Amino acid sequence: MESSKASVAAIIFVVIIVGVNFFMYGIVRGLMRSSQKSNMFETLSKSLNPAAQKKDDEIKELRQRVEELEKGKKDNENPSP
Repeated sequence: MESSKASVAAIIFVVIIVGVNFFMYGIVRGLMRSSQKSNMFETLSKSLNPAAQKKDDEIKELRQRVEELEKGKKDNENPSP
């Protein structure tokens, strides 16, 4: 009785481990196939950390705004005759 419970627990444990590995394999394979144009590690890092993508977008927006302000400042300093 005791050995049958242990064997059932061992089988359930093995099935869970195999299932999790299969699931992770599917996720990684899907990520790698969808990244035909970009680097696979870049795609993987973006998918694992979406907050970093949001920060990158905010930094790009800030950089564009600074460039626009600098361009406006140069235009004001050198008016056309």
